[in-house]
Amino acid sequence: MFRLCVVFSFLAAWFSVECNPSPVLGDVVVDRYEIPKDCAREAQSGDYVRYHYNATFVDGKTLDSSYEKGAAKVGLIGEGRLIAGVDKGLQGMCVNERRKITIPPHLAYGSAGAGEVVPPDSTLVFNVHLLDLWNKADLVVTKTVSTPKDCKRSVVRTDFVRYHFNGTLLDGTTFDSSYNRKQTHNSLVGEGWLVKGMDEGLLGMCVGEIRHIVVPPFKAYGEKGSGTMIPPQATLVFDVLLEDVHNPKDNITIEYQEVPEPCKRRSVAGDYVRYHYNGTFLNGLTFDTSYQRNSTYNTYIGMGYVIAGMDQALLGVCLGERRRVIIPPHLAYGEQGAGDVIPPSAVLVFDIHIIDFHNPSDKVEIEVTYKPEVCNVTAAENDLVRYHYNCTLVDGTLLFSSQDYENLQDAVLGQDKVIDGLDQGLRGMCVGEKRRLTVPPHLGHGEKGADGVPGSAVLVFNIELVSFESGVPPGYLFVWLEDTPADLFEAMDQNKNGEVPLEEFAEFIKLQVAEGKGRIKPGMTMEAIVTDMFRNQDRNKDGVITANELKLKVQEDKEREEARHEEL
Repeated sequence: MFRLCVVFSFLAAWFSVECNPSPVLGDVVVDRYEIPKDCAREAQSGDYVRYHYNATFVDGKTLDSSYEKGAAKVGLIGEGRLIAGVDKGLQGMCVNERRKITIPPHLAYGSAGAGEVVPPDSTLVFNVHLLDLWNKADLVVTKTVSTPKDCKRSVVRTDFVRYHFNGTLLDGTTFDSSYNRKQTHNSLVGEGWLVKGMDEGLLGMCVGEIRHIVVPPFKAYGEKGSGTMIPPQATLVFDVLLEDVHNPKDNITIEYQEVPEPCKRRSVAGDYVRYHYNGTFLNGLTFDTSYQRNSTYNTYIGMGYVIAGMDQALLGVCLGERRRVIIPPHLAYGEQGAGDVIPPSAVLVFDIHIIDFHNPSDKVEIEVTYKPEVCNVTAAENDLVRYHYNCTLVDGTLLFSSQDYENLQDAVLGQDKVIDGLDQGLRGMCVGEKRRLTVPPHLGHGEKGADGVPGSAVLVFNIELVSFESGVPPGYLFVWLEDTPADLFEAMDQNKNGEVPLEEFAEFIKLQVAEGKGRIKPGMTMEAIVTDMFRNQDRNKDGVITANELKLKVQEDKEREEARHEEL
């Protein structure tokens, strides 16, 4: 089969069948030697085309070349602006098609030729590669490739969008890609920040949607092009993935809530909140989560300790509440973002779970759940109390229980033996009474927490007072419940020998307690108390107490105070 054919008009049909399977347009012979699989559109009269070409004579001598000039040719088909043979030869071409167009003289420069460049009656051969094709009547063409099932918001004018894109020319040549830069393109829509065609193409998109957008040159960079990558009169093709959208006027959005019933209290500015959260972008990608750290995020609210949107989102919450909060970037990390984690102008989505909150001014909350009908005597400061308890977090998580121990829990109230909140909650209780105590952390284990207790945790105690023993003032081991004997030493010195040994002293103290005349410090054995008291009174350590040595504690305190004043 011959590739080079001599063309005669009366043999045109023969050449189209036997020599060249491509269509014949008049006296022009077209050889479509490379045709793309997909041809969305064919060039026709009234269309603009951008193409590269090599022009030669029949003998192969070069006449002209757009490749050598470094710029593709732009022309309008069917309006007489191209030589007639080229005009005919371009008809029906697809983008990325390559053609060999053989043009007889009368459809080229005829018998006159073109100066010294094209001799008279020259047949010209053009090898053409069509790069672009458009019409002034073209619109921006959009095609949705994929879209999320749930589209709660779509792009409108004045919205701010973040999107990834691959940008190509119509022939598939890449001119730019946000993926290569590893950052989204961020812009206002409809405010002239983008080429007009992209402004139009982004309208109506949902977050997560992938859209194919074709922008004709007059709605892109037009006759000037852009830099070295986008030539003049180039149709632009964008494959866009919308990452997020917001409006500069947006406030935070609370999308859904799970509020436990009853909700006795809602958070206010100045409260300290402990909460878990999952932080994602609008596309669902997680950027942070407290659950992975197995630790709540703890903060004061309404005081600027967290981003402004979260400050708002945490106001008015209930204990145990769950809510989803969408925070626009101007109420989050703004145009700067946050390191490598949160990109600039990112909308943030937080799914939060309120674990507990309190205010630094909170006191112990006491709820009496059971009280005996007869309640005449109640526990007070310095008393030794014995009690059952369960200690949980506000969400019900059990931390400790007296059931875990063989013996009852006991403590002397006011002696720093238990946390302040529990100490306060045990006071004023009757034997058999039950209470529910809510203890804020500053009356519990504070910001640092304790073994098994999270930092800044509000604690809940369910307590039952089993018994208590009345105590003595701090520093005392024994107190009189009646008037002391007129001559204490004489009452103590039973054999009247002027000396009181340990045995005689112990017998006297035990007798006073047995007869209800005195009370020893609870929580200590009688033997330990008697030994300590005797050691204190035996001032010269000779094993006996004399009348000169014996002094009541009030006398000792008075002498100590007088001595301090003398020193001053």
